[in-house]
Amino acid sequence: MTDRQGPPPTEGDVNLSPQRARWQEQNLDAETRDLLAEDARYFLHQSLSTPCLNALRGCEGPYLEDLQGNRILDFHGNSVHQVGFGHPRVIAAIEAQLHGLPFCTRRYTNRVAVELARRLTQLAPGDLNKVLFAPGGTSAMGMALKLARAATGRFKTISMWDAFHGASLDAISIGGEATFRQGAGPLLPGTEHAPPPDPLHCPFACASQCNLRCAHYVEYMLEKEGDVAAVVAETVRSTPCIPPPAYWQTIRAACDRHGALLILDEIPHCLGRTGKMFTCEHYDVVPDMLVIGKGLGGGIMPLAALIAREPLDVAGGQALGHYTHEKNPVACAAGLATIAVLEDEAVLAHTRELGKHALRRLQAMAERHTCIREVRGIGLMLGVVLRHAQGSERADALADSVMYGCLSEGLSFKTTMGHILTLTPPLTITLEQLDHALDVLDGVLGTVAGC
Repeated sequence: MTDRQGPPPTEGDVNLSPQRARWQEQNLDAETRDLLAEDARYFLHQSLSTPCLNALRGCEGPYLEDLQGNRILDFHGNSVHQVGFGHPRVIAAIEAQLHGLPFCTRRYTNRVAVELARRLTQLAPGDLNKVLFAPGGTSAMGMALKLARAATGRFKTISMWDAFHGASLDAISIGGEATFRQGAGPLLPGTEHAPPPDPLHCPFACASQCNLRCAHYVEYMLEKEGDVAAVVAETVRSTPCIPPPAYWQTIRAACDRHGALLILDEIPHCLGRTGKMFTCEHYDVVPDMLVIGKGLGGGIMPLAALIAREPLDVAGGQALGHYTHEKNPVACAAGLATIAVLEDEAVLAHTRELGKHALRRLQAMAERHTCIREVRGIGLMLGVVLRHAQGSERADALADSVMYGCLSEGLSFKTTMGHILTLTPPLTITLEQLDHALDVLDGVLGTVAGC
């Protein structure tokens, strides 16, 4: 097999990192390395996905289990594991549905799909009471963009640099991450971008607190463009970067003044990760459309949804989604069971309590470890921003060292933007499991990072 051809690896392509190769050599047995070689042989290579890091044989609750039998606390989970992996109630619902109605042909409906749509409209704020399902978040975002065009007669969007809304061409056009945009060729026209509410990288002279100039700049763009269909953004960026309450209220009012819709992407953190069922509830703002996914399928089934305000039900003559599995009864059964677990087991209150505990511990670490520049968190979406010991510049290599050091100690998480440790555990994790993970991180920061 020839070497991989094409452009050099982009920033964040940990698949080609020398640290990754060393970690694999030190931690994986021959059987696992053989399987990884087979995986690399048969799957197209792509950034952040293939070649793979390790191979799994099981997952349960907050744990992954690799082929060698190592149990790994998963603080990554692709943001699907709000109720953990393999929750018994979700599995039972899936098994029951498989023996009843395993598939629903288009042009037909089924009780479980209707019930999940009903539950989502009951839970969503305001008049968000019309739903479409899709097999993934990227597809749901595509439906939202098409509906915005149909409802407004406009095609332009304003979104944020560094944002991620999916990997399809329309999603990367509104997205702002270089890893996905570079090399893709011409993107969709009319996709304007604004700076995100990130005080650490603010072009508007923020200090430690957002001064809302970025929000006012969005209104400036709306005024100058004059014909924007929608502002599209993550309510909270998954780094996490948490805007102040007035940020979304300012942009909501600006959209109303200029006839633009507000589309909020909560695909990775819907259903309780921030301590509320939907993240926009923290801001007392109701978007025109809410896009959710990932955890909606209970960590098992691929499922996403577009939830829209009823006045936007104006595209009956065109296909917004038209997906083969848009009303898949098995996926919808998993979604209903997931919501039931969140409600019956008081998961949101548990998330708020453990999130506060984790923030306190991380802030205490920041006082001891000079390489921690900033700690962020809302619910159980946590971030640790690293810096070099010599100053405040980015610390990508340091972040990789910490990540692989923690992996060797049985803790998995991802790095974001190169230098941010992003920690997203299952919302059902116990206090003891959370403390163990934070102990591992604390120890690795002291030994591997040496700070």
